[in-house]
Amino acid sequence: MLLIHCPYCGEARSELEFAAAGEAHIARPENIAEISDEDFAAYFFMRTNPKGIHYERWRHAHGCGRFFNAVRDTVSDRFLKTYRTGEPKPERADFEGEGR
Repeated sequence: MLLIHCPYCGEARSELEFAAAGEAHIARPENIAEISDEDFAAYFFMRTNPKGIHYERWRHAHGCGRFFNAVRDTVSDRFLKTYRTGEPKPERADFEGEGR
């Protein structure tokens, strides 16, 4: 079982309380009605799927109900950091070599 730290509740809880919500830090196009179909498809469907460090959105579904961001190593499945939505994205170099 994984323990995930909720940055709002301030404690680590069972992974069963959380729901993954996709990749973090995806910026919505400003004039979405005016972009091409190809650009819309890229925004809506295309996500990175890296081996290693990945920035993700999570929701504490069975707790406070809030969304937050996490840095997770997809190889080891280890959470390296969780942080509140709206906080700056941590530098990738801060986590290189930590997850394994």
